[in-house]
Amino acid sequence: MAQLAKYQLDIDDETKRGTHEFLDLGTKLLAERTQQVQALVHELLAQPFTFDADETIQTDYEKTSFPTSVADRREQWRKQLKYETLARVAELLDEQDKRRDRVRLASLRHEPLPAAPAERTVAQLEVEARQRVRKYYDAQFADQPDADEVLARYANVIANTYDPHTDYLAPQRKEDFDFQLTGRMDGIGALLHERDGLIYIEDVVPGSASYRQGELKKGDAILRVAQGAAEPVSIEGWHTNKAVTLIRGKKGTEVRLTVKKADGSTKVIPIVRDVVVNEATYAQSAVINDPSGLKIGYLRLPVFYADFSGEGGRSSADDVKKELAKLTAEGVQGVVFDLRENGGGSLRDAVDMAGLFIPSGPVVQVHDSRGTTSVLNDRDPRVQYAGPLVVLVNKHSASASEILAAAIQDYKRGLIIGTPTTYGKGTVQRIVNLDETLPTGLDSFKPLGSLKFTMQKFYRITGSSTQFKGVAADIVLPDVASDLDEGEQQADYALKWDEIKSASYRPWDAQPNYAKLEANSKVRIAANPSFRQLTAIVQSLRKRQAETVVPLQLDKFRARRHLLQTESEKYEALQALAKPLALVQLAADRQALQGDSAQVSRAMRFTQGLPKDLTLNEAVAVLKDAQ
Repeated sequence: MAQLAKYQLDIDDETKRGTHEFLDLGTKLLAERTQQVQALVHELLAQPFTFDADETIQTDYEKTSFPTSVADRREQWRKQLKYETLARVAELLDEQDKRRDRVRLASLRHEPLPAAPAERTVAQLEVEARQRVRKYYDAQFADQPDADEVLARYANVIANTYDPHTDYLAPQRKEDFDFQLTGRMDGIGALLHERDGLIYIEDVVPGSASYRQGELKKGDAILRVAQGAAEPVSIEGWHTNKAVTLIRGKKGTEVRLTVKKADGSTKVIPIVRDVVVNEATYAQSAVINDPSGLKIGYLRLPVFYADFSGEGGRSSADDVKKELAKLTAEGVQGVVFDLRENGGGSLRDAVDMAGLFIPSGPVVQVHDSRGTTSVLNDRDPRVQYAGPLVVLVNKHSASASEILAAAIQDYKRGLIIGTPTTYGKGTVQRIVNLDETLPTGLDSFKPLGSLKFTMQKFYRITGSSTQFKGVAADIVLPDVASDLDEGEQQADYALKWDEIKSASYRPWDAQPNYAKLEANSKVRIAANPSFRQLTAIVQSLRKRQAETVVPLQLDKFRARRHLLQTESEKYEALQALAKPLALVQLAADRQALQGDSAQVSRAMRFTQGLPKDLTLNEAVAVLKDAQ
C-alpha cells in the first residue's frame, strides 16, 4: 500500500497521458502476493483446525485493515481459512443431524429405516471440510485474470468514479447487458454451470439452436470447443465466464462441441448458432379469480426491454399494451402491475407505457449537464386501461421502473405498494461502441467493448428527482427479499438528490378515494399477524446483518447459524399460512397454445410463488376496496 500510495493523485493524469505506471505496479504486486499467499494457504490447510478456542473474525472486509507484517498476514489468513472450514463443518454436522432425525422418525413410525452412512466425529468432518476449502482456493488461484481482464477491471473502476452507472463493458459483458435488456442474443441456447473442473449443460432453452439440433442434453459435460472445422480447444478446468467466450458467436456460424455423455461416451455435436430468446424477459399476465367473484389482472414486467439495434426485437411498451388488451377482454376489475426486481431499461418505453394508463401529458423531465431540460410526453390521448391500478415495487425497482411508478403516483392514477422506497437511480445512460471510435488502421485492437456513461438525470413531473431518494410507496409493506439490501444512497460516488421546475400536468379525474384505501390497508396490515411477524423477522435479520464479528468456536458458530436458519424458516412458515390466490392463464394465451399442457405449464412458470405472496395478497385486497 505504501508503494502504491504515491500514485493516488496521479491516476487521472496517467489516464490523460495514456500511461499506466500505477496499473503495472499494482498488477505486479498483486501477482507476487497471490503467489506468496497460495503457498501460505497450502501450508495452513495442511494442518487440522480445532474449534474450541474463544476467538472471532471480522467478516466485513471494509472494517478490517491491511496486514502490517508477514506475521499479521499469516494470522489473518489462518482465521479466514479456519472460518471457511468451520462453515463447512457446520454444514456437514447439520446434514448428519437431519439424517439422524429421519432415522428416528422412521423408527417411531415403524417404517423401514433409510440407509445412512456411519456418523463421523467433528475431527473426521474437519478433514473433509478442509479438503473442500483447499479445492476451492486451488480453483481461485488457477483462474488468474489475463492482461485483457486486468485492463478491463481497471478501466471499469476508473469509469465508476464518475458515478455508479458509468461503466466500461468488455465485449462479453456488453453481450450479457444486451441480453438482459432485449431478451435476445446470438448463441446456442444452453445454460451452463461448472462442477469439478468441467462445464456442464444446466438446461437447454426451448426453441433454441441446441434444442432444434436435438443432441445436446442436460447433464452433458463440454470437453472441447471448435469454431466450425478449426482445431478444437480444450476447456477442461475453465470457468463458465471464460468458456462462453468460445461457445457464443454470430448467428449462422457453426460451433462444434465435444461432450461427454452421462454413460461416459464422447460425441462431437455441431450446432449452427442462432438468436436465443429468453421468454422470461418479456411481459406476462394472468388472472386472479377472487372468491368474491372479482377478477383481478396480474401483469409482470421483469425489465424495460426494447429493440435497441433495429433487428426486429420486441418492445416492452408494445407488449404491455397487448397484455392490457387481453386482460381487458377477460373483464378484469383491477390490475396489479408488478415492477418488483425490475432494474429498468428503455426510457422511451417507460414513457410510452405510462401513456397506456393516462391521457396525453408529460411523463418525465430530462436535465443534462448544460442545464437544458426536456419534457418527454405521452402524445397519445387514448387510455389503454382506465380501471383501478396498483403498482408493486421493492428496493430493486430502479430507473425506468421509478419513472413509471412516479408518473402513476404524480397523476394520482394508482397506488404504489412495496418497500419504503425504490432503489433511487435517477440517471440516464448512453452506450458507445468503442470500436466505432477507432481509425481503420487500428482494427487489430478490436473488439474494445463499449462505454456506458451517465449523460442526464431525469426528474418527476413535479420537478423532484428520483435520484438518491427513489419513489416512496403509498402503502409500505415489509419485504425480506429486498428490505435489507442497499440502494443508491449507499453506492460510491452517487449523484445527489435535487429538483427543478415542475412541468404542467393535470391529475387523473376518475381517481378513487386514495386516503381511504391507504387507511383501510394500514388497518388490515396492523391486524394481520403475518405482517407483524414479517416486520419482526426483517428487524431481526437487519440486526443479524449488522453483527459482522463471527465466533470461531463451533458451538457458538452453530448457535448463530441455527438462529439465522430459524428466522428463514419463520418466513417460509408465514408464506405457507397465507391464503392462496387463484392465478389462471388468460383465455387468449390458452387458445394460442392450443391445449399443449407442457407449453401451458412452461408459460405459467412466472406465477410460481405468487399464490401465497403476502404483498400480492394485500394488493388484491386494496383493489377489492377500490370497487
